Amino acid sequence: MIDRYSRKEMSKIWDLQNRFQCMLDVEIAACRAMNELGMIPDEDFKIIVEKADFDVDRISELEEITHHDVIAFLTNIAEYVGPSSRWIHFGMTSSDVLDTSSSIQLKQAGELILRDLQKFSEILKMKAREYKDTLCIGRSHGIHAEPTTYGLKYALWYDEMQRNIKRMENAISIVSVGQISGAVGNYAHLSPEIEEISCKYLDLEPVNISTQVIQRDRISEFMNTLAIIGSTIEKISLEIRHLQRTEVLEVEENFSKGQKGSSAMPHKRNPIITERMCGMARLLRSNAIAALENNALWHERDISHSSVERIILPDSTILMNYMLNKMIPLIENLLVYPEKMMQNIKLTNGLVFSQVVLLELAKKGISREKAYVLVQRNAMECWKTRQPFADILIADEEIHEYLTEAELHDIFSYERYYKNVDFIFNRIGIL
Repeated sequence: MIDRYSRKEMSKIWDLQNRFQCMLDVEIAACRAMNELGMIPDEDFKIIVEKADFDVDRISELEEITHHDVIAFLTNIAEYVGPSSRWIHFGMTSSDVLDTSSSIQLKQAGELILRDLQKFSEILKMKAREYKDTLCIGRSHGIHAEPTTYGLKYALWYDEMQRNIKRMENAISIVSVGQISGAVGNYAHLSPEIEEISCKYLDLEPVNISTQVIQRDRISEFMNTLAIIGSTIEKISLEIRHLQRTEVLEVEENFSKGQKGSSAMPHKRNPIITERMCGMARLLRSNAIAALENNALWHERDISHSSVERIILPDSTILMNYMLNKMIPLIENLLVYPEKMMQNIKLTNGLVFSQVVLLELAKKGISREKAYVLVQRNAMECWKTRQPFADILIADEEIHEYLTEAELHDIFSYERYYKNVDFIFNRIGIL
């Protein structure tokens, strides 16, 4: 229900009804500012406020004639308002209303995404706590390294998500700006005070300077923030995909009753959601590149950015909203198999303790190089024979010159891999 409701909210932000409503809000705010400063008579302003409206279908009809969306929009408003409509859009240019209304929509979309980020973050925190002491194997290059805890994976993702939340908050702030500055941004026909008052009514900040457009570095930052968040989702999803492989099977996406994994093989339970997330993250990155390319325009403005933004802004925000609302239930309902995690730790017959042996030998006064040779020699024997690493070390007379059998037994303890987990959790702020 959360997923469907949230997506409906996001799609509404980008439908034409809301788009034109945001544009009308900008026009009314500018008229209000001009009225306060004595430019628009009270009687005309009252008529504008009471009668200003639009019809999406009528605007579409007019645009077929004008081939200009803002003129079609203004013509339709005039049909409702009458003679007082001469004050609507007075001294303004198309981008004053288009860019400022886009800022409103991006702010609306950003705040919805921020809400979802916070929900997702809380789920990650909860899972980190739940699995704080659940031992699993750590991997580097995809190869068994040393044990860690499964909860630390969630703690890492939670910590990264906190940075994403800050990035999103900053991105919302960056795009929450408006302009009412005229054809080339120099306030030739309207004073900066009108812009300031208008933006206050719209809950936006006036830009410091514009040309005919609000500069696109702002939207680039917003879009790249979405791409970074997407890369975090991809990171989490890729880990789950690897851990769900049949040979590993430490976690698994929830498989609901009636769900099918393959048209050919009835046994299949595939990580379809996380695979989908990895693919969608690529789209976010592609759209972020398009947003970067929109920053460079001819002189004070061209419209090469406009057609791009009509696609990438709704697509990326809707996509991010969808991804987060897929990840929240996925993590909530993820199947976790601690017993298999322990089986995998023991898969290499104790080789995960090789570094501990190396360090204990170094403590005895021999060089690191010699200690490395001694441990690696026995490790290779363990790989070859599949005998327990501890038994091979105990049988090595050269090892016995430095470590007793009791010391070797103490080495093969998992306690060291837990001892600083609380410290890490406390530093992240999730204990």
